[in-house]
Amino acid sequence: MTLRPLSSFADFELAAAWLQRKENYQWLDFGSSTQGVTPALLKIMVQRQSNFIRLYTSDADDTPIGIVALTNVDRNMRTGTFWIVAGDKSFRSRGWGRIAASRFLALAFRDLGLHTVNTWIVEHNVSRRSAERLGFRFIGRQRQCHFIDGQPYDRLLFDLLASELPEIERLNRAAFGGRPDVGATVHLPAPRP
Repeated sequence: MTLRPLSSFADFELAAAWLQRKENYQWLDFGSSTQGVTPALLKIMVQRQSNFIRLYTSDADDTPIGIVALTNVDRNMRTGTFWIVAGDKSFRSRGWGRIAASRFLALAFRDLGLHTVNTWIVEHNVSRRSAERLGFRFIGRQRQCHFIDGQPYDRLLFDLLASELPEIERLNRAAFGGRPDVGATVHLPAPRP
């Protein structure tokens, strides 16, 4: 698996199409009541220092599987908000999302210098189990702040500290039979002052 930046028009179109599906966007919040992420908006998001976004791909032929991201990246406070979307559902339930998330989080802590990453999950979303397997810890609840089809739901809040990174790396090694993360390193531009 590789984590690669969105670079071509096709990448932006594909990722935006994934994010425009109700089965995906109903669980996300891009602010200002904007649920439809267009290729143009996604391109703007990728260019901002407050976002770190990658496609994750198949080992076999570099087929894009999904998108993994940090938003609200604050390099002064060393924090960011994590989210992931499986775009190609034919790869679902094979562990690709967990592997992509663990590699991506390792990059975020190591290369971005983050100290903590947070995420939220709408109650009743099965993603909660995935977050907990990655080491995220439940830290609270925002009550009735997320609406799906007019129904209010709570958001469950989680965080993960950089000091918990060895656990992520152990999970990643286990997924690859003890082999190291080949090709996972991404060199990023230095933060702007």
